[in-house]
Amino acid sequence: MGSLTEPFATGDSFIHRMDPRIRLACGLILTIPAALLTESRPAWLALAGGLVLMKMARLDPLLVLKRLLVVNFFILFLWFFLPFTVPGEPVWDLGPLHATAQGIDRALLITVKSNAVVVMLMALLGTISVQNLGPALQKLGVPDKLCHILLFTYRYIFTIHEEYTTMRQAMRARGFKPRTDSHTYRAYAWLVGMLLVKSWDRAERVQAAMRCRGFRGRFYTLATFEAHRSDYLFLALCSALSAALVYMSFIQGRLS
Repeated sequence: MGSLTEPFATGDSFIHRMDPRIRLACGLILTIPAALLTESRPAWLALAGGLVLMKMARLDPLLVLKRLLVVNFFILFLWFFLPFTVPGEPVWDLGPLHATAQGIDRALLITVKSNAVVVMLMALLGTISVQNLGPALQKLGVPDKLCHILLFTYRYIFTIHEEYTTMRQAMRARGFKPRTDSHTYRAYAWLVGMLLVKSWDRAERVQAAMRCRGFRGRFYTLATFEAHRSDYLFLALCSALSAALVYMSFIQGRLS
């Protein structure tokens, strides 16, 4: 069975040794205020905090950069529209379009805080293996069904991908070549439909097998988590940073 790529889950940094429940709580405390920021200065502070966390987790800078490039590829489209659609003081013209300072500031704000949130999540949640993430969420009171969805997705996503690969090979063996015509669209529609049918059939067989083994709606794990004093200190520091982001955003918003 394949496994999801977890390049940051293994390591010997302070964050890797931390209780996964503390990391989840810190991720929640930091990323929600960072995502809701409306001012630039606290957004830059959030990005700086994310880079510090990345350094503490000893993440590979090249891997982090590759993932940030994917995120910023989608953010790039905002730079094509926001500078020209947000009303404000014109800065430069592109034919009939007028780029405003307010539009550029809005696009920059979204870029900075998006990168800050992603870096924080990579440092705090990306360092938790999926096997530990599910039990940690359960111990924090997350509904069991959501934890089951996470763990089953991790377990069977590659099994479903193998089914897809097998069906694609069968289509090629029968001479199928994709084109931009109705036959190709129907073939792909049948492919998706059969993949859903096979997935549903496997889900029923897995559920029956689990019931035969006494499953009663809850996973039991041998993983044990223990929070130390340093973990609680880290949680306090993250809470202080989150409070600083909210305070700076409130003060800057009043001044502006």
